[in-house]
Amino acid sequence: MIGATRLRGEQIPVKFGFREHTEETFPSIVGDIPRGALTEIAGPASSGRTSLLHSLLANMTSRQEFCALLDVENTFDPESAATAEVRLSQVLWVRCGGNAEHALKAADMLAQGGGFGLVAIDLGDTPEKVIRRIPLAAWFRLRHGVENTRTALIAVAQQIHARSCSALKIELSCQRTLWRGQLPGCFLHGLELAAQATRNHCAQKHTFTVRR
Repeated sequence: MIGATRLRGEQIPVKFGFREHTEETFPSIVGDIPRGALTEIAGPASSGRTSLLHSLLANMTSRQEFCALLDVENTFDPESAATAEVRLSQVLWVRCGGNAEHALKAADMLAQGGGFGLVAIDLGDTPEKVIRRIPLAAWFRLRHGVENTRTALIAVAQQIHARSCSALKIELSCQRTLWRGQLPGCFLHGLELAAQATRNHCAQKHTFTVRR
């Protein structure tokens, strides 16, 4: 029997194997992204999904960390990523040939294997009917697999699908189109985008601009 005088401070975590959990994050243009957790990024076409993904890859590779990109529909453009300052030498590019199930399994293996600061699954161009067929258990397995690691797991799609499995949900939308010059000779200058980040039912709004 453990006496009351022994139930103090550091003795409980040591005896029962508990650890005080402090969430680790890394900064981004839409707020802090958690490590050891699943983050969903969702939005329609031209909402900034790809730009935000490139920004996260650039941020992480600039910190000398390695990233893995599960490119479900083979749409990743290395030249555009390099223009966005992604260090391609630090990115493992996995082309999945349209197989979302294989992409999720590969992401699970890479996240648990360690060595990657960020593992991203790009489902942005995958048909919604295909994504809806992914069972909720698969998302739970991903969430469980990345726990207790330093890997930030990112899923990019047109809509939120993982629901309660994701620690952070980022929904993107285009606020307005930016033009340069005067009619009739205007040129597209960029897009002003909005991001609503929801964590623990608390939402925060951010805006950022993508220049073309």
